[in-house]
Amino acid sequence: MSYPETYRYAKSHEWLLLEGDCATVGITDYAQSSLGDIVFVELPKVGQEIEVGSTFGSVESVKAVSDLYSPVTGSVTAVNDKLNDAPDTLNKSANDTWIIKVSVKSADEAKTMLSAADYEKFVAEETGH
Repeated sequence: MSYPETYRYAKSHEWLLLEGDCATVGITDYAQSSLGDIVFVELPKVGQEIEVGSTFGSVESVKAVSDLYSPVTGSVTAVNDKLNDAPDTLNKSANDTWIIKVSVKSADEAKTMLSAADYEKFVAEETGH
């Protein structure tokens, strides 16, 4: 699995792309692979305030329902409505499929997230591979 170097990663398996004070958030390829076939994505509302570490939605697969955790604090500025009709887009292209966009209160929060290399190490330790 490949993890884009420009992203930062949470141990809860979300990725974040920070551009100024705008963050784009999705789930990692490892997360979609672990979940299996994704059948539903619960999205937050635009304007919703979210805190770092708080749940902002969930992803439902044929195997399980997994919460989505915010890697940053801020206000949701956009949600990927296409996921309502095509949640399996996350299976096909997790690295390129965003779930929410957030106006970030403190860009410094992203500094505590993992780099691509560190996330790969974390996944290897978690899976024993």
